[in-house]
Amino acid sequence: MTLHRVALPTGALELTIDASEFPLDELMGFAARDNAKRGFLFLSKVLGKHWPVKPSLMTTIHETLAAAVPAMPGPLVFIAMAETAIGLGQGVFEAWLRAHPGQDALFLHTSRYRVGDAPIIEFQEAHSHAPRQFLHLPAGDAERKLLMHARALVLVDDEASTGNTFQNLADACRTLNPGIERVHLATITNFMGVDATAALSERFGLPVTLGASASGRYSFAPGQFTPSGGEAQRFDPDADRGANAGFGRYGLQRALETPEALASLLAAQIGPRENVLVLGTGEFMHASYLLGAALERHGADVVVQSTTRSPILTWGAVSAAMRFPDNYGEGIANFLYNVRRGQYDHVFICHETAPNAALFELAGELDARLFHFLTETHIEEVSEIPVR
Repeated sequence: MTLHRVALPTGALELTIDASEFPLDELMGFAARDNAKRGFLFLSKVLGKHWPVKPSLMTTIHETLAAAVPAMPGPLVFIAMAETAIGLGQGVFEAWLRAHPGQDALFLHTSRYRVGDAPIIEFQEAHSHAPRQFLHLPAGDAERKLLMHARALVLVDDEASTGNTFQNLADACRTLNPGIERVHLATITNFMGVDATAALSERFGLPVTLGASASGRYSFAPGQFTPSGGEAQRFDPDADRGANAGFGRYGLQRALETPEALASLLAAQIGPRENVLVLGTGEFMHASYLLGAALERHGADVVVQSTTRSPILTWGAVSAAMRFPDNYGEGIANFLYNVRRGQYDHVFICHETAPNAALFELAGELDARLFHFLTETHIEEVSEIPVR
């Protein structure tokens, strides 16, 4: 057991670690949110969101969490939480598929965008700066059948601190499918504490298990910090945000295809001592991991991370911050952390939205190349970036 006391600009955090499969400072750091609802952040160093991560390390985390999923009656439905854990959840799902070939399972991820005309269920992530989350019902008959006949859920997030969001999503899914018998929670860190974790089954009203790479408990005393108050969600049910249904919002029964041809092309353009950042955008995260992993297999010195709508202070585990427009067109600020201009020899930005001014601005700041993923196999490089 180890105790950490951290004085943040937003308050005082106390964290007790009961168990960890990895050294804590390799797994996470501490950061301060610019958020009135929660002033702290356990910033993951293995997630590939706010911190640059080797794809091979991300794969290790995926496989570790997948191996902790207990044997449960099928079909299984894996659901990843937007936006931070979408790539994590998809990686865990694909690692589980590799270990259980031929078994029925479905992957979905939640979203903060309405995509197409598929019915949605809504639930709340109450502590978030952008609390409204949506789960699209699969449009395909086979995928919808799996969801409606699932007997177990695997809910994936980067961190569990209260369990409230997990319970809200599980309740919404059980309203849709009362036949769900079990729930497993997969998280990198579980800081609910031993007693709260042991009480999950009673709280959810069915058997609940939890697998985490580190576990413990925390307390936080807010300070006098005044958040900037910037809006982080402007949901419009009639707006087309350019989000793509084909990468997990409508459900997948298989792993996404790795962009091997693109990786081979790019690898030939990377010098032996050059470093590479593959950058995902917002909810579009897993494709950047797959491209990064393929480049790493080609021998490239590569890391992966993503842009985010989360406002975080430049302090602690966040040494640099960039602010730029939202490429999904909500008109809210987006951010990139721990990246500086000129830090990488090559920056490849993976995006699902059509090329737009926000992407051009980001690419210009990072001297990056843009790759528009229309489908898994149809990827177009945006060759013309307007001069600002």
